[in-house]
Amino acid sequence: MLLQLTISNFAIVSFLELALRTGMTSITGETGAGKSIAIDALALALGERADADSVRPGADKADISARFRIDKLPGVKAWLCEQELDEQDECILRRTLSREGRSRGYINGTPVPLSQLKALGALLVNIHGQHAHQELQKPDHQRTLLDAYAGHHQLLAQTGRHYQHWRQLSNERKQLQAEQEKWQAERQLLEYQVAELDELALGEDEFPELEAEHKRLSNGAELVNDCQLALNVLGDNDETNALQLLRQGLKTLSELVAMDSQLSPALEMVESSLIQLEEGHSELGRYLDRLELDPERLHEVENRMSRVMDLSRKHHVPAAELFGFHEALKARLADMDHNSSRLEGLDEEVEQARADFIQAAERLSQSRQRYAAALNKQITQSLHQLSMEKGRFEIQVSADSGAGFSPLGIDRVEFLVSTNPGQPLSPLARVASGGELSRISLAIQVITEQKVETPTLIFDEVDVGVSGPTAAVVGKLLRKLGESTQVLVITHLPQVAGNGHQHFFVSKSSDTQNTETRMQELDQQHRLQELARLLGGNRITDNTLANARELLVC
Repeated sequence: MLLQLTISNFAIVSFLELALRTGMTSITGETGAGKSIAIDALALALGERADADSVRPGADKADISARFRIDKLPGVKAWLCEQELDEQDECILRRTLSREGRSRGYINGTPVPLSQLKALGALLVNIHGQHAHQELQKPDHQRTLLDAYAGHHQLLAQTGRHYQHWRQLSNERKQLQAEQEKWQAERQLLEYQVAELDELALGEDEFPELEAEHKRLSNGAELVNDCQLALNVLGDNDETNALQLLRQGLKTLSELVAMDSQLSPALEMVESSLIQLEEGHSELGRYLDRLELDPERLHEVENRMSRVMDLSRKHHVPAAELFGFHEALKARLADMDHNSSRLEGLDEEVEQARADFIQAAERLSQSRQRYAAALNKQITQSLHQLSMEKGRFEIQVSADSGAGFSPLGIDRVEFLVSTNPGQPLSPLARVASGGELSRISLAIQVITEQKVETPTLIFDEVDVGVSGPTAAVVGKLLRKLGESTQVLVITHLPQVAGNGHQHFFVSKSSDTQNTETRMQELDQQHRLQELARLLGGNRITDNTLANARELLVC
């Protein structure tokens, strides 16, 4: 429940702090005094849209804080825990709004996005505005009210999951069917191309190897001649060669080292060079021994490369990339085969998913019909109490066509009303009298909220169009609702205000420079004065005071 509301520099409020209690709280005041300002400020703290014009003239920013007791609200505590926000027995929502329009939200002192403020606010407070009856005329809102009254959270979640699964499979089937039609011509070409490349059977690194082998075979004679020439220069020439000369130099250098040891590093380097040269000479000889001139192999390699190049040009792919192109074609063909197999099994899956959705939606529909019957009786009785003795109320739950299927089920929910004998039931939106519509709307809101778990309910002049004995009944209904839920009621009716467990009076004062709205809690005596004012205007008499005493419920 809402324990405290603190408002600073909001609209025409400089500073306001309200301490609220359980039960029904009445809020009254003169017309134009700003009775709804506190509710507007609270809505801002709950994450509603902000307007920079809401900042009090002359102030840099508006600051609103709302403190709630949540020790008996496991759903709220679970939400805070899930969001990794501090959860204790109390929770503070805060909102600041700068003159430049910058807005910031906080939960228990932690900065949060406004979406989180709004999500938590929906669990804590439900505000019924002056035009709530307009929202009640919409079928979607009527269905939402019925589901909230019936506690259909799990049934709605199950139905939604089945619907999403069904639609996902249906969309997958539709996509595969469209792709399959597009693939018909492509598949035949793919199969031919893959078969042709399968016949070639080119290895992953085969083409670079073919190029290297072709280069070696086609230059075989030159390789033999030049290798032999290099061997002669290095060591095979009997007259003079590099090895012979290097050995002679090494012998001379050894004799010099005996005379001067500083030449030892040079000797070591020459010895190392001799070893390297000998190994190079030996390796070159072994290479020449292995080198073969094979015209037949050269012919085979040239034919193989020619076939690869032909297919490379045909597919507009570099020869070195032909293997990867072949693999991609095979993968594409495999995907087509897989999707064709998938499509064959999808029909059965789609039908099963649709049947599961229909089954879940029918369970939801049956529950809606049961709760609608119970709600019909309660609201009809409430209409009788609200001076509509012949009024009838009925919630029509009808299965929609397949085109109307949604995550919310298969039903169209519509509130029907008859206000006069012999008058047929007609949609709530067609009720002619504004006063009747206001009373019907109030009855629906009060009764449905008795089953909703929101701990704080706010009614902002929802009793417009109600007067006399009917107003007294409205007051009793709201007070009864306040016995189980915290209820804040902004009203201009003394019959309603007199039923409050707590009463605040809103006043406005002005001077040449400033306008200020204030709210103060009234004691017993001042409550009588306020009820008398509501009854007779600014002129309070003994008669209006006597009537006020009759209206004041202690």
